[in-house]
Parts: sequence; C-alpha cells; structure tokens
Amino acid sequence: MEALAPHLAGAAAEWAARLALPLAGEAQFAMQLGEAGLQLVELGPQAPGPVRVDFVEGAVAHRRLFGGGSGQMIAKAVGVQPGIRPRVLDATAGLGRDGFVLASLGCAVTLIERQPLVAALLEDGLTRALRSAEVGPIVAQMRLLTGNAIELMAAWQGEPPQVIYLDPMFPHRDKSALVKKEMRLFRPFVGDDLDAPALLAAALALASHRVVVKRPRKAPVIEGSKPGYALEGKSSRYDIYPKKKLDAANA
Repeated sequence: MEALAPHLAGAAAEWAARLALPLAGEAQFAMQLGEAGLQLVELGPQAPGPVRVDFVEGAVAHRRLFGGGSGQMIAKAVGVQPGIRPRVLDATAGLGRDGFVLASLGCAVTLIERQPLVAALLEDGLTRALRSAEVGPIVAQMRLLTGNAIELMAAWQGEPPQVIYLDPMFPHRDKSALVKKEMRLFRPFVGDDLDAPALLAAALALASHRVVVKRPRKAPVIEGSKPGYALEGKSSRYDIYPKKKLDAANA
C-alpha cells in the first residue's frame, strides 16, 4: 500500500490495515492512494496504467450519457420497462459498471464483490461519486456488500431481490481476451469463477422474479438449470432464467 502524496499517508495506512497489506516492500502489484482515489497498479516497465473506479468521468460517464438508456441489452435482460424498475442484486459486481448502468436507469442495486482489493476500489469509487451533484443521486441507489455471494445469498435477510444478475469470470483461453488492463490486473487476484454452478443455484433459490447471467456469446451455459431464453449481442449473451413475471405492481 502506497500513499502518492504525504497528506494521504494516514488514509493509506487505514486502507493497509483493512486490507492486510504492507506499507512498503518489493511487489509485482501495488494499491496506491492518490488525489484521484484508490487505484491498483502493476509495477514494472511493460505494465499498463492503474485501474480505479470512476463513476463521474471517463467510459462509465460516456455510457451513462450515450449508452442507449433503457434500450440497452442489459436493461432488457433484467426487465426494465416503462413503469418497471426491478430491485437488482449484482452478485458479481467487479468494478460496478453494470450495476451503475442499472442504477442510472432507476433500479435499486445491491452489489456483492468477494475479492477484497476489487471491493476496496469499488467502495472508494462509490464514496467519491456520492460527492458529485450529478452522479451522487445514482450511486445513492447502490449499496455494496463484501463477501462470498453464495454465502450471502443463502443467509439473505428481508425482502429478496427481484432480479439477480451474474457475470462470472470466464476461463479465457484466447490471449486476445487478456488485452484489457483490468483483466490483466485482476486475473492473478480473482481467477476464474469455478463455482459458477453453485452461484447460479443460490441465485435461483433467492431471486423472486428472474436470474440473468452474462456470458461470452459463444460460451456454454452454466451447468445446472437451463435458461428460459437468451438475448444475444455481438460479443456477449444474456441467459435469462424467469421465475415470475415482472409488472408495474410489483416492481
């Protein structure tokens, strides 16, 4: 863990304690705290740039403004319709981009991320976005839980989510799939979601209306229950497991 400015040393030490990270030493990767927030960076001459969560500017902001609104495939997959904004649990939150898209469309979104470093980046991004007059009201509809999604879903208290959204890490064999710096950075920490069948089973047991699984377009369906139907795009596919019809009365 590293502070990029002297006045951030105290906050960096707090993050280091929370994440059980050393404050100094040789490493291949580093968590850094700078003026722009918390970031994960690979060290070395050929390393890509740092990754941080930014809901206010950059690619996420562009998608919010120009991404197609409720006409996006993810919106159709979770059941966004006129008068219907389902409560969504994104059980594989990652950097929170899909969850933010759904929150920007008016859905209340709960996020679960089990990898502590990724969850820390997401928490930092949400905290900073709350200070934005434009984006703050959107992220106010998002809450983050850190832990194993299977266990958290099994022990769920209170009203269940209407829709559970899953985007498990897929075992990529094509090296071109590793080009994205996020993938290159996160795969050593996150790995592949080899428990995807158990994740799907837990989601189906909890969701009141449907489960949506995002997959690479040509990937096999997750082992277990078969989807009722799928929405297919150029590079990805949404497998949909309907349980109950969403309507304006219960959304």
